[in-house]
Amino acid sequence: MDLNLRGKSALITGASKGIGAATAEVLAEEGCEVHLAARGAPALDDLARHLRAAYGVGAHAHPVDLRRPADLARLASAVPDIDVLVNNAGDIPGGPLDAVGAAAWRHGWELKVLGYVDLTRLVYARMKARGHGVIVNNIGVAGERVDPAYIAGSAGNAALMAFTRALGGASLADGVRVVGVNPGPVATERLLAHAGPGAGEEGARADPLAALPLGRAASPREVADLIAFLASDRSAYTSGAVFTVDGGMSAARG
Repeated sequence: MDLNLRGKSALITGASKGIGAATAEVLAEEGCEVHLAARGAPALDDLARHLRAAYGVGAHAHPVDLRRPADLARLASAVPDIDVLVNNAGDIPGGPLDAVGAAAWRHGWELKVLGYVDLTRLVYARMKARGHGVIVNNIGVAGERVDPAYIAGSAGNAALMAFTRALGGASLADGVRVVGVNPGPVATERLLAHAGPGAGEEGARADPLAALPLGRAASPREVADLIAFLASDRSAYTSGAVFTVDGGMSAARG
């Protein structure tokens, strides 16, 4: 299916690895010019070079710290005419309430929750002025299947789900769509490190990931493909909705 994304431009935050890098790859495959934002300049530069060579598209690295208002403003100014924004950066700490102090909680929310909101505010205004654009928030299933052992993340994700629905519920009047994606466990470096030796390897039945649907976590590409579809005109009547990608776990647990 041609997603009709060729010639459009996209900004992806948290693009140096995991779902962000996979999303950049999918959008580049579809012919998008991609702008890659994250803190790690070397990884961004490597990915940008790969995407230019592999797909013949414009690929630009933007090393920024999205916790800093000045960096947010600089990034928004550097990409004034993007068609798609994918909010993806985040590192909210795990742990129950008594293990996540005020400073750690705020530090995590500054990037994922307030970072999403603040960058969206800047980008949305420009999309509204042009009369078109799509914003996809990569959030996380902990916002709907709350976890007391990940309380800061569950609360932050729930806030972003409400933000996505509230903004996207009226955004089509401005020609803008706002949607969200809630991945469950995804086979990123962070998940595999926590799962322990052998995690994700075929046949490793002692692997805690074996209890997941299909005996594995989702691949970053499986989430990125959905993000690309939602960003495309093939999903032109979709706004204010959040889509769960967890192999059915949320549905099975009610």
